[in-house]
Amino acid sequence: MELQVEGRNLEIRKSWQDKIETEKGRLSRHHPALIHSLRITIADTKHHKEGGYELQVIATVPSDTVVVKRKGDKVRAMLGEAFDTLGLQLKELQRKRRQTIKTPADGVQAADNEGVVKKVVPYESYGFIATNDGREVYFHENALKDMKMDQITEGDMVKFGEAEGDKGPCAAWVRSA
Repeated sequence: MELQVEGRNLEIRKSWQDKIETEKGRLSRHHPALIHSLRITIADTKHHKEGGYELQVIATVPSDTVVVKRKGDKVRAMLGEAFDTLGLQLKELQRKRRQTIKTPADGVQAADNEGVVKKVVPYESYGFIATNDGREVYFHENALKDMKMDQITEGDMVKFGEAEGDKGPCAAWVRSA
């Protein structure tokens, strides 16, 4: 990810630069390979009536740009808030993109399949179902119907609709059996 930090009417302090690097690392871990470039502008606005600083964080992602602006007196606090907001906006952007890329209905097998939950990774929102014919089918939290990720455990019997995902079979929907 390309990083550009700019100060207007001020010098960028070492503590601000350290905070930016820390937050950039956190974004890279939570949204790997999503952000192409990150531009941060900190402006001294003490000559304005309100005074203080203006912060602008611009993240360039495939087919989109996400902008977060903050005004205040404490730059480190504004950086934390701006990066938190940016993280939430990126998460929402990814969620919306996943919904538009979902497998069309004709790719889903019409018959209900049955299986047993083989593995659940709740902190990453996915799991695997062992089918009756010995295959493993991936499922994501978004496929769960009438239940939540924390309600499903290994060994539970489930019904699911199977579709072909990018890396093999996946569940388009999952329900309690």
